[in-house]
Amino acid sequence: MAHFQLCSLKILQIFSLLLILLYPATVSCDCTCDKEDIQQNKAEALRYKLGAIAAILVAGAIGVSLPLLGTRIPALRPENDIFFMIKAFAAGVILATGFVHILPDAFESLTSPCLKESSPWGKFPFSGFIAMMSAIGTLMIDAFATGYYERQHLSKHKHVNAADEEHAGHVHVHTHATHGHAHGSASPSQEMVLPGLIRQRIISQVLEVGIVVHSVVIGISLGASQSPDTIRPLVAALSFHQFFEGMGLGGCISQAQFKSVSVAIMGTFFSLTTPLGIAIGIGISSFYRDNSPTGLIVDGVFNSASAGILIYMALVDLLAADFMSPRLQSNVRLQIGVNLSLLLGTACMSVLAKWA
Repeated sequence: MAHFQLCSLKILQIFSLLLILLYPATVSCDCTCDKEDIQQNKAEALRYKLGAIAAILVAGAIGVSLPLLGTRIPALRPENDIFFMIKAFAAGVILATGFVHILPDAFESLTSPCLKESSPWGKFPFSGFIAMMSAIGTLMIDAFATGYYERQHLSKHKHVNAADEEHAGHVHVHTHATHGHAHGSASPSQEMVLPGLIRQRIISQVLEVGIVVHSVVIGISLGASQSPDTIRPLVAALSFHQFFEGMGLGGCISQAQFKSVSVAIMGTFFSLTTPLGIAIGIGISSFYRDNSPTGLIVDGVFNSASAGILIYMALVDLLAADFMSPRLQSNVRLQIGVNLSLLLGTACMSVLAKWA
């Protein structure tokens, strides 16, 4: 019996020793820090990348253009109820993009075992910290910019009123034998931007910055990949991704009532960012590795920052502003429709996280 126990103890010790020896190998298999050389067909990958550029460009352009057609389609105008529902759907898409797509990727990048153990990235939750600071920074920029432009508006308004009063006291009427002429000019106050529009314009510009940062990052990641099996599902997923994000941005731009040139520039800039990122990724694919320490850190920091911006914009500037408005609070049917649209938007974008 004692001999049997001794043998069992030795077997257990040997088994434990094997586990200790094999554990590092198991961990290292989870981290593919070396160059990927399995099933990489560069020619086939390049074809998928070129197809992705075309598909994502078209999807983004259509998505951002649909809300901007409100001037031609009465049902899509900002004063109609359906516009609130479309905007809630788009805000849900942007919110899910920040929480479900970008932030988990940032955590994965900055906690990757490919980063050296001695580096500080694995010892502190930098992803959440950067996202938090990004949201706070967006709040500060939002508040300072809104205050600055509203003070400018009030200053111009006082100046215009003083000019109008002075002009009213010096109107010269020339009476002639047959007719009289009154010389005056149209009030410049008609050309001034209202405070509500100033707010909408700041919201749309800050939102575009957050979306553009994220779009460039995901474009570079796709363009730098050399695996057709990785790129293939991303093409469809990112096309839907850009379409929905474009709808959210387009809704904000339409409410801001920019001039036609500004609208065209903002819409084109959004549509081109992801294809431009893919083109950059193709150009640097020969030496860039997204699983290298530098690539992981850059990816994680930019994704964390854009996640903070998008989450803040979706919750504060898009959803809270509309959900707490008197128009929504006084209309139960519209409240229900807007809440359902929000849930549908978050659900659609969350499902896409299975592929991208």
